[in-house]
Amino acid sequence: ASHNIYQGIDYAKEQNFGVLAYTPHRKFCFEQEFSQYAESKDILLIPGIEIEIGKKHIVILNCDKEAENIKSFEDVANYKKRNPNILILAPHPYVFSSKSLKSDFLKNIGLFDAVEMTVFSNSVFNFNKRAEIEAKKYGKPFIATSDTHFLKDISRGYALINVGEKTIEAVLDAVKKGDFQN
Repeated sequence: ASHNIYQGIDYAKEQNFGVLAYTPHRKFCFEQEFSQYAESKDILLIPGIEIEIGKKHIVILNCDKEAENIKSFEDVANYKKRNPNILILAPHPYVFSSKSLKSDFLKNIGLFDAVEMTVFSNSVFNFNKRAEIEAKKYGKPFIATSDTHFLKDISRGYALINVGEKTIEAVLDAVKKGDFQN
């Protein structure tokens, strides 16, 4: 990506976003000044990380630097027990990629609080169909995200989340309850 977090926040503001999750790959790069800058733009910034187990991606929101040490699904479960205020998202579980969870998704379904509706689907390859079916079957919210690597992609997928107050806790609680529209 050829932008920094401040440019991302500015662009999100231009696109009328009120909440943004910052989830760099493999590194927890969150600084309090990022939150303060976002707040100055009336955006709630949620810290996060996209970890890898093997090569398979998992997104953790509202985590801390300790999340970088997660190396197994058992580590995810233990981290979740120690940090109940996080949200664990299964990103793009069935996309044709070594980075997708595929069979590990259902084997570890209990770890996930929500399932991503990926923007990588199209009319030829609908990667969301099976993910949505499995999400419904297991009572997991199915939420649209942009998986932004380039700023222009930020509006490709998003959710309108219903919250009374714009706090991380309220946003994650609403997502876990499925109180949003894609």
